[in-house]
Amino acid sequence: MGKLDGKKALITGASCGIGAGIAHAFVAAGAEVVINYPNQSERSNADAVVRKIVGDGGKATAVEADISNEPEIDAMVDSALADLGRIDILVNNAGIAPGMLIEETSTEVLDRILAVNIRGPYLVTRRVLPLMYAQDYGKIINTASQHAYSGWPGLTAYTASKGAVISFTRSLAREVGARNINVNCVAPGGTRTPILADVPEDLVEEVRLGIPKQRIAEVEDIVPAYVFLASDENRHFHGQCLSPNGGDVML
Repeated sequence: MGKLDGKKALITGASCGIGAGIAHAFVAAGAEVVINYPNQSERSNADAVVRKIVGDGGKATAVEADISNEPEIDAMVDSALADLGRIDILVNNAGIAPGMLIEETSTEVLDRILAVNIRGPYLVTRRVLPLMYAQDYGKIINTASQHAYSGWPGLTAYTASKGAVISFTRSLAREVGARNINVNCVAPGGTRTPILADVPEDLVEEVRLGIPKQRIAEVEDIVPAYVFLASDENRHFHGQCLSPNGGDVML
């Protein structure tokens, strides 16, 4: 039996990178998934994730939604409920990380980063949490970043948003209290995803050399933390942040 047999999961930002890896890992562990993608430019990637999962005998569907937009969130959750019947696991993974110095960051760019990276998880959780209350069961996992702890030049808006994700996770965990719902987050270190593909190679190498394990993570190094937090083995992890980062930041 898989760790997630019979579980139903909604994963935002799952058309590529860590989100896609989470979707594949959840299905391999026995879950059914709905993967979210942000816009038509990501549709082909989302469709490819679904095709691979279905081709391997799993169940997955994809739904487009900008997770900073409330009507689109409502439509996404309604679609997920129609496909899955319920939502046992919510992974707030969608995020953007444009890199620029603070003096080069326009207010519009700042607002967009905050809208996707923290407003989105807040709004999606607000929509899904009552469903979990009604069924007296749920696992909520938010994606943060190790840079929320360490900081990084050129990513001030991104790191601020991810610090907010960690704080949101902790406060929500206290708010949920003794209910049969666990709220946690994962703060990955440097990982080879499409976001990293836009970073100059000399900067990637600088990051690599600062990691005790001396390597940039692959997605497969990150997703086991999500599988654990989504499983019923996670009964007593609450308000915690797991950080698969090769020792780059030691919490």
